Parts: sequence; structure tokens; C-alpha cells
Amino acid sequence: MSGGASAGSPVEDFDAVDLIHTKRDRGELSTAQIDWLVDAYTRGYVGDEQMAAMTMAIFLNGMSRTEIRDLTMAMIASGERMSFDGLGKPTTDKHSTGGVGDKITLPLMPLVAVFGVAVPQLSGRGLGHTGGTLDKLESIPGWRANLSNEEMFAQLRDVGGVICAAGSGLAPADGKLYSLRDITGTVESIPLIASSIMSKKIAEGTGALVLDVKFGSGAFLKDIEESRELARTMVALGQDAGVATSALLTNMNVPLGLAIGNANEVRESVEVLGGGGPADITELTVALAREMLALAGKTDVDVEAALQDGRAMDKWREVIRAQGGDPDAALPVAKETHTVYADRDGVLVQQDALPFGIAAWRLGAGRARKGDPVQHSAGVDLHAKPGDTVTKGQPLFTLSADEPARFPRALESVDGAWRIGDEGDEVLTGGPLIADRVGG
Repeated sequence: MSGGASAGSPVEDFDAVDLIHTKRDRGELSTAQIDWLVDAYTRGYVGDEQMAAMTMAIFLNGMSRTEIRDLTMAMIASGERMSFDGLGKPTTDKHSTGGVGDKITLPLMPLVAVFGVAVPQLSGRGLGHTGGTLDKLESIPGWRANLSNEEMFAQLRDVGGVICAAGSGLAPADGKLYSLRDITGTVESIPLIASSIMSKKIAEGTGALVLDVKFGSGAFLKDIEESRELARTMVALGQDAGVATSALLTNMNVPLGLAIGNANEVRESVEVLGGGGPADITELTVALAREMLALAGKTDVDVEAALQDGRAMDKWREVIRAQGGDPDAALPVAKETHTVYADRDGVLVQQDALPFGIAAWRLGAGRARKGDPVQHSAGVDLHAKPGDTVTKGQPLFTLSADEPARFPRALESVDGAWRIGDEGDEVLTGGPLIADRVGG
């Protein structure tokens, strides 16, 4: 990598202002320029104000495939790179771009681990309306997210799966850059999203990776064509780096499952692991499991059988115990609830994902800033999904929180987000749950 100047000399290889001018004027940065920029920003030579200008230039003008690859590799080079070669079994991981009620990692990891494939699921915390996997699991008494590399390797070897926090040594440039993007309005940029996700996943060292790329109301990218472009970009980055990579484009116009929050999403995940639960959660879990196993070389397996015969549940319990959690402990329950009832007979034809995600956030299930605590018992439980017939007085959804003062703003957020129509009216779901597949 092009580094800084040698000892005793203040001369740098490049100048940040020149690079900003290049991207501002729709030029292309060289590999050496990108290497220097990421390194100089990581060590503090390039300031936040200069990198903010660069990210806005990228947001407005985009990057070539070569530039995105170079940015990804430079961020990987900013930290450590893990390897699971010593495990003696294939590794596969999944990353979701996030959504409302998206608890798929919880049933998915133990389901895949049943088949002798190690699943190193390095996860994060939620920000805004998208819940974080670690926040959900921390609803379980005793469970801990922070494992050393040695603990993680031992658990992968002995149990077959782990869900834990990514160490600060993986792609530290991305952590610094993401925090900046979050406060400068540059999150929704395909080059920046793709390089952020893939730098961490490639540095993680997994042999195969399946991407769950969302589109619709509750997704970062609302438009399916933008999501498809993101999926293609990330799949290409993975394949270029030697990671077997594929992506599913999945619908986030309607919340996934019936639970939106933390503890209630854990309950729903356990229902799925027990062979029950909402049909959409099971469908997506099974589809992603098949993708992950196929990329890891396991194609002749009966994924559904492992949900029905208890093997996935046994693996879940084993994983939770391995990280100090009690799979039999009672999960937190909110002190207060508020239920909304159907005001007429008919069919539920609309249930927009984003407003319900915001409602859960306002109830305390999410955070506005990275350091904020979450209320594990807060959230929304849906009692009907689009297409369901409902009768007047039937519960439609229930809000849960420890402080009833949170209910008015949560109700305000879902005003107009759901609608009961008549038999034969169009049901607004935005199409099938799984819209497309990319790569493989």
C-alpha cells in the first residue's frame, strides 16, 4: 500500500484536495490514490471534513467497478484479516442489508450449522428503524455478544456456529467512514454501501457468502433496480476476492413476520426453529439456508426436515448456551401495551414496513445514536398480514413499551400505513417475497 512519508519527511504521496477535485469533476481515482486516501484517513492525516467532501462527491458521481474494488480492498488492508482454514470444514455466512422484522439470522445460523458447515455470523447493532441482531439476542439473559477470536474459533469448531460482534480490528477504516456517512447524508450510495459491507465480510475470512439485499418501503434502497445494482456490485466484489458469493433480492415493502422489536423477534425465531412461526420467515430462512449450503458444497440436504425434526432447535440451544445464555429463561415483557382493532369487516390490503419499523423504534426498540440503550421488551406485534380477512373489533396490532407516554408518537407513525379494503381489492405487497437471484 502507498503509505505516508518516511521518517523525518512531511511529504505525502498525494494531496486530498486534488483527489476530491478528481471525483467532484467525475474523474476516476487510481488504485494508488485510493490506497493512500484510505490509509491517510485511517491514521488521521486526511480529516473528516475532507473525507465528507469525498463521500459526497462519490454519492453524487458514483465510482467505476475498479474504483469500488480498490476501495474495498484498501479498507480490508486497514486492519486484520481472519482465516478459518484450520477448522477443517467449509464456512459460509449471510449478510442482510436490513429491514423491518428481519430476524432471519437467528433461525438461519443454527439451521445451516446442522449440516456440518461452520457459520461465523459477525453481526451488528441496529440504528434507526432497522433492528440489530445483537440487540435481539441480548434479550436472552446471560447471552454475550463480545467474544475473543480464540473463543469464536473454538465455538465454530465445537458447536458449528456463532453470532457475535465483529472485532474492531476488521476493516477499521470502514467503521470510521460509516460513522461519517451516517451524519453527512451519504449512506444511500451503492459504491459506499457495497465497499462497506464487503470489506468486513471479506476480511472476516468466510469461504462463501450469501447476501440478502432488500428493496421496498422498509429497505435502505426503495427501488428494486437500485437493489439489483447493489447486489451485482457486491457479488462481483466477493467473487473477485475469491469468496463464493450470491445474492437474493427480497421484498421489504411489508414487515417480515409478525414481530418487530427485540425480545418478541427472538420468540418468533424460536417458533420457526420449532417447525412453526410465520410462513414468510420460514420461506426466507429456508431459501437462504439452501443458498449458503450450496455455495459451501452441500446440495443434497433436506433443510425443511431439520426445522421439523428438532435438529435446528437443538443447535440453537447449544449455540445460546455456548455464549452464556439460558435458552429456557423468560424473555423480557413490556409493562404496558396498546392494541389497535379493526374498525370494519374486510381484507387487510396495506401494511407498509417503514412506518411500523419507525413505530417500534419510537417505542424504544431501536436507537437514534450508536451509544443509546434499547428496550428489549418494546416493539410491535402484528395480528394480521396483508391479504388476511378481518372482522370489526379484531386486533390488528399491539404496541408494547415500558412507558405509555411512547404510544402516541408510535401511533402517529403508523397513521395511514395500514388499510382495510373490500374483498377483491388489490393487496399492496409489492410482489413475491423473493424477487430475484444474482450470481452464484
